[in-house]
Amino acid sequence: MRRLVRAILFVSVLVGGMTAVVAPQPAQAVVTCEKYGTVAIQGGRYNVQNNVWGADTAQCVDTTTSGFRITQANHNNPTNGAPAAYPSVYFGCHYGNCTSGSGLPVQASSGTFAGLRSSVAMSYPSSGTWNASYDLWFDPTPRTDGQNTGAEIMIWLNRQGSIQPIGSRVGSATLAGATWDVWFGNIGWNVVSYVRTSPATSLDFTVNDFYSDAVNRGHAQRNWYLTSIQAGFEPWIGGAGLAVDNFSVTAGSTPPPPTGSCRVTYTPNSWQNGFTADITVTNTSANQVGGWTLGWTFPGDQRITNAWNADITQNGSAVTARSVTHNAVIPPGGSQSFGVQGTYSGTNTAPGGFTLNGTDCAVG
Repeated sequence: MRRLVRAILFVSVLVGGMTAVVAPQPAQAVVTCEKYGTVAIQGGRYNVQNNVWGADTAQCVDTTTSGFRITQANHNNPTNGAPAAYPSVYFGCHYGNCTSGSGLPVQASSGTFAGLRSSVAMSYPSSGTWNASYDLWFDPTPRTDGQNTGAEIMIWLNRQGSIQPIGSRVGSATLAGATWDVWFGNIGWNVVSYVRTSPATSLDFTVNDFYSDAVNRGHAQRNWYLTSIQAGFEPWIGGAGLAVDNFSVTAGSTPPPPTGSCRVTYTPNSWQNGFTADITVTNTSANQVGGWTLGWTFPGDQRITNAWNADITQNGSAVTARSVTHNAVIPPGGSQSFGVQGTYSGTNTAPGGFTLNGTDCAVG
């Protein structure tokens, strides 16, 4: 069970028949040593979590107005296995505990998502075995509790000791003014890790930059939802002295990704509690598409029960349609069509957006 630690100070003194309120002293830092202890900071805009999920050893975090410091960590996990914990500060929703006013979950195809930025400044001790990393969580549905099943994007600013990300190295990328080794693995969800080739104590980046790279590699989808932005540490051995000195998430006005390479026409035919839809995908780029995946999210409770000329999977409201052998190629200026049949209640509103192989398409 995750418990929120709160500290409230109120002192009143009865003076001459009148109640005088004594001004509270400056707020003291809240320390939590609970295994899953969580403390709200900045009026609930962010949460600090102790999160000792991989061990039963002691760990304590001392919160600040802009982050936290690990004051005790008695970990000694094998370095070829999972870390002991992920003490971190986060923005958004984590296992049903949502920060105030984050607006998350948000779909990764939206302009709101495209404008999200985050920055962090960290301090490191010379001892222990650990990484310093962001954890960006994505789910096919707007999940606010439980385990995300879409993608976990990890951004390693630094590491100490003989540890490595999940999976294997699959390439490199230049993002946020630095070079990163890219790792990929699947542990029930996709884990894409970006390991900085030269250590850093700070990072300021647009979330969409890293997510776009994951989408282009086929490890994430535009119709998935960002549920939280987290920054902290994974300690295997020790960890006392690791600190997030400053953490922030801000929203910008960056426009959504361009929609100039594809167009989708969605034509529904509805009756009471049932519908069909003819869907045409047009390649408006100058390059041939060889093998395609079309993604969208239904705005209602539509459930697909049958399909033709495409392989369909549905997870909640998120749908993925994949080409079959006879329609896998879409030449420049050409199109391919398929159809679905399904059920609904209420209204059968058409999806508002589609992605083709991770790229947003025009609609209509």
